Amino acid sequence: MKILFIGDIVGRPGRLAVEKLIPGLKEEYRLDFVIANAENAAGGSGINPKVAQELFNSGVDILTSGDHIWKKKEIFELINQEERILRPLNFPLGAPGKGSAIFKSRSGVKIGVINVNGRVFMEPLECPFKTTLAAAEELVKESKIIIVDIHAEATSEKVALGWYLDGKVSAVLGTHTHIQTADEHILPKGTAYITDVGMTGPTDSVIGRRVEDVLERFLTSIPVRFEVAEDNIQLQGVVVDINEKTGRADSIIRIIRKLI
Repeated sequence: MKILFIGDIVGRPGRLAVEKLIPGLKEEYRLDFVIANAENAAGGSGINPKVAQELFNSGVDILTSGDHIWKKKEIFELINQEERILRPLNFPLGAPGKGSAIFKSRSGVKIGVINVNGRVFMEPLECPFKTTLAAAEELVKESKIIIVDIHAEATSEKVALGWYLDGKVSAVLGTHTHIQTADEHILPKGTAYITDVGMTGPTDSVIGRRVEDVLERFLTSIPVRFEVAEDNIQLQGVVVDINEKTGRADSIIRIIRKLI
């Protein structure tokens, strides 16, 4: 079972990369399933129905998110209607949508997906460790293949969650920082791990935003609107190969593809 996980999609440039590059990646790696973090896909912050459908049409099977999930007002209705969009699991009881679910690949194989936010340097939510473990213990009743998107700021928190879930899930994949890390590996009990899968969007930027806008904010401390950059568009992510019988990862490959 080969699963492509795409790093944070930023605005129209990121969506264009997904549309143009996924077909080739599916053929190259013989992919069975595609997951993408899309919390910045609509105008650089949030997601709406039009953008979600555009990504599904481009070949993405499931959309995960993070702390920007509520930026667009349309999401409150959409997330209760569209089962293929997840919000972080550890929002308090009563939040719209869900943070974990079982999905099926085109061949009918069941895949569990969990989306969770970190707490270090971010808004305080429910414990990502306990909530994720509880969700994994429910999903494993239906599938041994479980992918976790840990959307977090602190490297230490992501690494700790990887060790905490080693052997209990197939992969713990970090998102949120938009900077791809080079620490992809298989943990001792068979869980694939990477601290951050990276960003899909304009890399001649400051994590997807125009350099001049961000520099002005840093230099003056005056509020500035951060516009999405446009140049050097890349798709970043990982391909995880998972044993369907055991749920253990056989390999994790970090990928970068430039949109020409």
